Amino acid sequence: MITGASGGLGLEFSKILARKHYDLVLAARSEDKLNDLKDWLEDQYDIRVFVCPVDLSVKDAALTVFNFTQEQGLSIDVLINNAGFGDAGSFAESDWRKQYEMVKVNIVALMQLTHCFLKPMIAQGHGKILNLSSVAAFSAGPDMSIYYASKAFVRSFSEAVVEEVKGTGVTVTAVCPGPTATGFEKAASMKVGSSMFRKAAAASDVAEDGIRAMEKGRVLHYQGAFTKLMNVGSRIAPRAITRKFAGKMNH
Repeated sequence: MITGASGGLGLEFSKILARKHYDLVLAARSEDKLNDLKDWLEDQYDIRVFVCPVDLSVKDAALTVFNFTQEQGLSIDVLINNAGFGDAGSFAESDWRKQYEMVKVNIVALMQLTHCFLKPMIAQGHGKILNLSSVAAFSAGPDMSIYYASKAFVRSFSEAVVEEVKGTGVTVTAVCPGPTATGFEKAASMKVGSSMFRKAAAASDVAEDGIRAMEKGRVLHYQGAFTKLMNVGSRIAPRAITRKFAGKMNH
């Protein structure tokens, strides 16, 4: 089960798991893109692909996804909570609706999907959950305050659930990539070519690393040298310094 599957990292996760011969449930807003991807994956890899068009910013949209899998008689072994987006600019000047929708997609939908699929995974004695966090989880993020806060939630939430499911056969992995070439800049209304994205990692590489970490049952995976450095720096430097650095990067 992959959310945000129609593009970016979601698309790469879909390709990787299709190569591993998983049947897939793909969720995203664009039904046309999902159907095109379904046709291609089924033709290339001889798997079954189920399409669930959904806007995860809508209340209880995650229940729609879960109910879809139940109606199809599907048992989910892997859940990838990939859907999410950001927005650049001062919080005071931001579009409130967009900030609220970001919280609903980045936090509420991820939390509800995890809640829905976790119980059946525990009951069957196995399962893997990959939650997409970010290097943004390491500090406060001036001019992207809600996005940074949402990714900090994902990391903290994932670590907590890991402890709760020990011994059940279920693993939870929070993947924390750095800047990745997915079109995030444009979607977040950032200036194209910002310093943060000048050496962005390829989405395919980030996805491959994330899947490997999930398969190994790692709790936290810091993808790439930049992210590992930021993780160490966030532990050493005062938070006043890390938030100033993040603000400069966001510009």
